[in-house]
Amino acid sequence: MNTFKTISPIDNSVYIEREIADAKAIENTLASAKSTQKTWRHTTIAERATICRKTVEYFLLHADKIGEELTWQMGRPIRYTPFEITKGFKERAEYMIDIAEKTLAQVSVPQIDGFQRFIRREPVGTVLVLAPWNYPYLTSVNAIIPAIMAGNTVILKHAKQTPLCAERYAEAFEYAGLPKGVFQYLHIEHEQVADMIKDPRIDFVAFTGSVAGGAAVQQAMSGRFINAGLELGGKDPAYVREDADLKNAIENLVDGSFFNSGQSCCGIERIYVHENLFKDFVDGFVALTKDYQLGNPLEETTTLGPMVRTSAADFAQNQIQEAIQNGAKALIDTSTFPTHQAGTPYMAPQVLIGVNHSMDIMTEETFAPVVGIMPIKDDAEAIALMNDSQYGLTASVWTKDIERAIELGKQVETGTFFMNRCDYLDPALAWTGVKNSGRGVTLSALGYEVLTRPKSFHLKM
Repeated sequence: MNTFKTISPIDNSVYIEREIADAKAIENTLASAKSTQKTWRHTTIAERATICRKTVEYFLLHADKIGEELTWQMGRPIRYTPFEITKGFKERAEYMIDIAEKTLAQVSVPQIDGFQRFIRREPVGTVLVLAPWNYPYLTSVNAIIPAIMAGNTVILKHAKQTPLCAERYAEAFEYAGLPKGVFQYLHIEHEQVADMIKDPRIDFVAFTGSVAGGAAVQQAMSGRFINAGLELGGKDPAYVREDADLKNAIENLVDGSFFNSGQSCCGIERIYVHENLFKDFVDGFVALTKDYQLGNPLEETTTLGPMVRTSAADFAQNQIQEAIQNGAKALIDTSTFPTHQAGTPYMAPQVLIGVNHSMDIMTEETFAPVVGIMPIKDDAEAIALMNDSQYGLTASVWTKDIERAIELGKQVETGTFFMNRCDYLDPALAWTGVKNSGRGVTLSALGYEVLTRPKSFHLKM
């Protein structure tokens, strides 16, 4: 029997062990998804909505237990994990359910005498969802609920760090009465994923993960004419203008940098501050950072948990040391965080100044509780630095001037542009990236477009 183990970052213990699906299980899953979709696609949107709403109900009823499981699997403090369900998951799922009827409606066109013409949105077929561990429910719900609402069947492959999330989805859909075969999950290896993508019974791939992972998905589907949604890496910048509300900017950017131990695709990893505000901003930022309580995430007082694994913490520490060797200055004394310890996932937050774009800490994704802060002279310099990146997921500006913010937003190469907020997905807006942050769209009405295909009816009377 081929198995894998999920090692908890809390204490390095084996939290879960699961069997890896064999070829027969994969074949049965693909065959079931394909055959079930032929009937599921003919259900009404109202019927699908009833089931999906009850699915959300299951998650809300079990949010505390799911939150505890999530803490054990990936280390986020238990004071926060239930809110992934009760806030973000609920908000996104309900929004996509609410807009489905209107968004998926038949498209009318101007009529011509003697003809009937219209466009229908048909489901693409079977959607393979490849979900990550860092926000395992928030990232997966973006694709799973709208895919099912659009009349598709779904196969979910979750990260090995968070396998219980896939199983919880299955329990929720069973509770809701979803017909068997509409949603399924598999615990499988990367090579098996690649083979599935090549299989003609997979019609769309929704992937969230690294740039390397996105490249692997694209390579696997290179011989097929199917689409993929790829949400990949980020090195998201923030720009604090001279007219910014300093207190508000500090509070939100500290949270945007360090929540979830910085393990967020759209977390803040680099900050540019007008030189006239630089000292006050940095002083306030460091003072607030020191308030974090790093420790056992099962304790309610903990506000910063361990990173997902030791290797991730080591990677970030290497970036920090490389920056310091090249002239950067670390402003946080890690000894003031007693549980910070090299060679473990427990990593204190760090703030660096004296940084520049010759350093990886300002150009390569860190995915850790680390941020570099640079002074700048004006908007032009800020825009140039924000755009000096291979990534483009989100960017934010902190200012009282909304008209100027819009002008800056037009020039910044990003999928989402924020003013006076960061690290948030509004389900009414398209979630997308540019450059190496990926391609495709989830959420909003546009999120349904990739999960359906247009079919034109041109009928002569």
